[in-house]
Amino acid sequence: MPLLLLITIAVFLSLTGLVRSASLEDRQSGNTVTVSLDQRYQTIDGFGCSEAFQRAVQMSKLSEEQQQYALDLLFSTTKGAGLSILRNGIGSSPDMSSDHMVSIQPKSPGGPSSTPNYVWDGSDNKQLWVSQEAIKRGVRTIYANAWSAPGYMKTNGNDANGGTLCGVSGASCSTGDWKQAYADYLVQYVKYYLESNVTITHLGFVNEPDLTTSYASMRFSGSQAADFIKVLHPTLEKANLSTVGINCCDTEGWGSQASMLSQLSSVDSLISTITAHSYTSSPGSPMNTRHRVWQTEAADLNGQWQGGWYSSGGAGDGMTWANNIYTAIVNANASGYLYWIGAQTGVTNSKLIRIDGDNVSPSKRLWAFGQWSRFVRPGAVRVGVQGAPSGLRTAAFQNVDGSVAVQFINGGGSAASVQVKAGGGDGFSPNAAAAFITDNSHDISEFNVSLSDGTAVTSVPGRAMVTIVLKQEAAALA
Repeated sequence: MPLLLLITIAVFLSLTGLVRSASLEDRQSGNTVTVSLDQRYQTIDGFGCSEAFQRAVQMSKLSEEQQQYALDLLFSTTKGAGLSILRNGIGSSPDMSSDHMVSIQPKSPGGPSSTPNYVWDGSDNKQLWVSQEAIKRGVRTIYANAWSAPGYMKTNGNDANGGTLCGVSGASCSTGDWKQAYADYLVQYVKYYLESNVTITHLGFVNEPDLTTSYASMRFSGSQAADFIKVLHPTLEKANLSTVGINCCDTEGWGSQASMLSQLSSVDSLISTITAHSYTSSPGSPMNTRHRVWQTEAADLNGQWQGGWYSSGGAGDGMTWANNIYTAIVNANASGYLYWIGAQTGVTNSKLIRIDGDNVSPSKRLWAFGQWSRFVRPGAVRVGVQGAPSGLRTAAFQNVDGSVAVQFINGGGSAASVQVKAGGGDGFSPNAAAAFITDNSHDISEFNVSLSDGTAVTSVPGRAMVTIVLKQEAAALA
């Protein structure tokens, strides 16, 4: 054999050995993260936003191309964040001046027992259109939430500035008891959407009942909320809408809602979902309830618009919101997490997408939501996970289709190698793996991952979020 050929073969074998050694070393140096599919926690309903207070109207004024772009960014599972919950505002105002949400009964019918005089414009501040577009993109959870009853049903005669629904405990009015009329009003709203082939799945009758504002607002204690739920629930049943879940009560903070739960004990069997916001206190620990719990409104309301992923860990950073969601889902057992507004005009971080003229600019907050929502789909169950290296926040979920999504958030500045193995769950044995990354330079971009003998191997860069999706495809089941 020629000497040159022998040398070539020797060099090749040497390099092959080096590659194999390096590969083995990489695998051995990575931390083994074990997903326990038999260790099951809460079911996930999804992630979402709102286009209330005429934000949907702002979106509708975009050109057709930019409308579709904005809608895809919010709801598409291939082009955008794949949000799966839309929260609509049920109007209570007599007109659409400013950013008011117009009522379906702007004027009093005369009294609580008078024949209603509902008015439906087929638009609902353009929220019906957004709902229809969201459904086209796969959204199935529509949460209709009232900020207030119409003013004529309240103690202060105004849909703004607080006041309470006439007829609940401690709130008597000369005009009478409006509880049933308000329940009928909410049910009629649901019916109008049904006529347009949009199914409202969850219904809320109050927003931030612990806060008085200059816009639509209504005060409620937990016991007053229970008074109304005792009327609303049978009204839904009578209308053959028993599948519509009653949500309560969207307090200003997580702790406020937790404190209200004891006052709702008499209607516990009538409630579908407990809801709370994150303004006065954020989700940090589970609420003492058997119901699913959603964080339904959070935002960096006053921060100057910025679209970045990580700068200094500020309130508007995308990575901040990836971590906020993690804390709510993992530490507080939340089943849903919603940002305040999806898309709107203006220069603050109160939205995920900025509209400026006919320009649409997604923020990294949107992609943080998408990194969760695209891969943790409605019906997924959070499962156990152990072994993550220090500085890496880790969570795992099994979707309805059997796939397993493992989330990593690296808060440090250096990359961390991981090996991911999943066990349990009727012998789950993945034969396909994919990974996706969001950081300062990527928006849910495909990322390198290898799979060998059911173990996925990748490296999570510093200041990044990476999702590994494991699947057991049909070939492995044959």
